[in-house]
Amino acid sequence: MAQILKGETGDWEIVIGMEVHAQITANSKLFSGASTDFGGAPNTHVSLVDAAMPGMLPVLNEMCVEQAVRTGLGLNAQINLHSEFERKNYFYPDLPQGYQISQYLHPIVGKGEIEIDLPDGSVKKIGITRLHLEQDAGKSIHDQHPTKSYVDLNRSGCALMEIVSEPDIRDADEACAYLAKLRMILRYLGTCDGNMEEGSMRADVNVSVRRPGAALGTRCEIKNVNSLKAVQMAIDYEARRQIEIIEGNGAIVQETRLWDPAKGETRSMRSKEDAHDYRYFPDPDLLPLELKHDWVGQIKETLPELPDQKKHRFMLSYGLSAYDSSVLIAEKVRADYYETVAQGCDAKLAANWVINELLGILNKDGKAITESPIGAANLGQLIARISDSTISGKIAKDVFAEMYATGQTADSIIEGKGLKQVTDTGAIEKIVDEVIAENPDNVAAYKSGKDKLFGFFVGQVMKKSQGKANPDMVNDLLKKKL
Repeated sequence: MAQILKGETGDWEIVIGMEVHAQITANSKLFSGASTDFGGAPNTHVSLVDAAMPGMLPVLNEMCVEQAVRTGLGLNAQINLHSEFERKNYFYPDLPQGYQISQYLHPIVGKGEIEIDLPDGSVKKIGITRLHLEQDAGKSIHDQHPTKSYVDLNRSGCALMEIVSEPDIRDADEACAYLAKLRMILRYLGTCDGNMEEGSMRADVNVSVRRPGAALGTRCEIKNVNSLKAVQMAIDYEARRQIEIIEGNGAIVQETRLWDPAKGETRSMRSKEDAHDYRYFPDPDLLPLELKHDWVGQIKETLPELPDQKKHRFMLSYGLSAYDSSVLIAEKVRADYYETVAQGCDAKLAANWVINELLGILNKDGKAITESPIGAANLGQLIARISDSTISGKIAKDVFAEMYATGQTADSIIEGKGLKQVTDTGAIEKIVDEVIAENPDNVAAYKSGKDKLFGFFVGQVMKKSQGKANPDMVNDLLKKKL
């Protein structure tokens, strides 16, 4: 359900489209052999091609083409066997050539769609318009000198996939769900690491407002938003800004804006260019790209199980809820961890322990699941000891805490601390008799109808047994004795 905003003069609907720039996971750049490693000293990962030295010719990196095709297949999109590279002409200090090699009329990937999961549990399909390949620009640095800007070309020439959505997104929650799902798919495919903090995934967010069901309004593009939180805040601010202008009898100007996280507002950067302003024309140094159908088919055969497929399998095979499945498949390493835990034990119980106990403490400590002191097989061992009644669920939490702190196995902790659950009927019956004998007044009160006292007797028995008595056996024996 699209979010409707209340204005002074009535209801408004937000319309959002996104252009996501995802840096391709590859060892070298799109048209040169220079390194793509992040974080080197300025201008150390730059070839003569990247620096646009006279006479240098681009040579297409086949790995980058393969990664783009793999991504297109993962987005359920059309793969265009014929595509062309064009020059997008504009001036910027960190763009050495004075143009960017990109694709326009004939992109490598056409229309597709992805499924997003919304906070209310519903699912929505978002259309993909296209995916095209292009080279990244460098980076201008403005805080190193009071009067000068510096240029770092390390990023210049890195291969980008620009993934353009249809204007199907209707509010900030949907935009964040779309971006999160897209990042998840790219990570599963191994085509982009999705690291927004390092700039390897950046979103341009196009926002417009209209009366519900009316024609599309004039859009403004918020450039290079680099976190889900920033996307959420930028959309909320920009939509309100546009509504106030229109309701004040003003007009929205099509422009590119920047998100200022310090002030919590968007601000004008430049007027928004149209395609003709870039004077696109086919790059004379690069032939059209012709792919073979069989080659695309070979890539398709190597695709991993993607998030939606995994989610539906978890629901069907393990009997998990849609919510639990979505949490577990959010990262491939998390899904793999869970499946190892669930081998040979109760799958739903395994999901509860991974989501509530393990992810809970890892999030609190700021750790990824790959840094967990408890291995997947070890957590599976703990769950198995609950299922076979070696320990109770309550004691299991104490064992879990010890496992997390020390890295020891569940069995070694249970054995070393003598935590095995007492399942000897005679031993438990003896404790039950003692508790009943020590509490005659409560026994009389219980028998006179105060049923809630049953919990008191259970607690006393568990206390005397140091939490080791089997709870089910305690309940059964107490019911008989009382």
